[in-house]
Amino acid sequence: MDALRQLCWAAALLLLTVDLCSPVCVEVPSATEAVQGNSMKLLCISCMKREEVTADTFVEWYYRPEGGDDYLIYEYSQGPQEHVSPFQGRVQWEGSRDMQDVSIIIHNVTMNDSGTFTCNVTRELKFEIHRPSVRSTKHIHLVVTEEASEDFTAVISEIMMYILLVFLTLWLLVEMVYCYRKIAKNEETSQESPTDYLAIPSENKENCAVPVEE
Repeated sequence: MDALRQLCWAAALLLLTVDLCSPVCVEVPSATEAVQGNSMKLLCISCMKREEVTADTFVEWYYRPEGGDDYLIYEYSQGPQEHVSPFQGRVQWEGSRDMQDVSIIIHNVTMNDSGTFTCNVTRELKFEIHRPSVRSTKHIHLVVTEEASEDFTAVISEIMMYILLVFLTLWLLVEMVYCYRKIAKNEETSQESPTDYLAIPSENKENCAVPVEE
């Protein structure tokens, strides 16, 4: 148990050290379901590679309604800029300073916001001889509902948590019963041992008689 605890502490310390010394970029997919009237964060993470560290980043967000065409709703180039669209006044920049997270938030989501959002990230690399461009694209198919649906993953996680709690409780009870029996057995052994040591067999009592001198 002590070795496992030390291993867990070492792993936590290692993760903390990595996070402080060299932040790691993880490309996490965005949620795709929004509730009418709430705010919705469209997550777009485009991790920079080593050769892209010195680069200018340009971001474009497009929206395509069901059965329609793409049109530009938002862009970021030296600063945020909204475009004339049904989303104007409802879009907020939620990106990071290093421009690896280029997410946006849409406030007051409506049923008409269902559709496909496209996040285009262009990086212009700064080399001495030439300045090539690297482009990445991510699509988010958003579905807007009137009420929040129960997350199946959350339900499964909650069930697994209760199962784990029951298992740990049973394991603890078994360990307690085992320890109690072991302690009781040791006490019985410690009480019987002196008695057995001091007891003299009946067949040896006759040999222990002291002779009487006449």
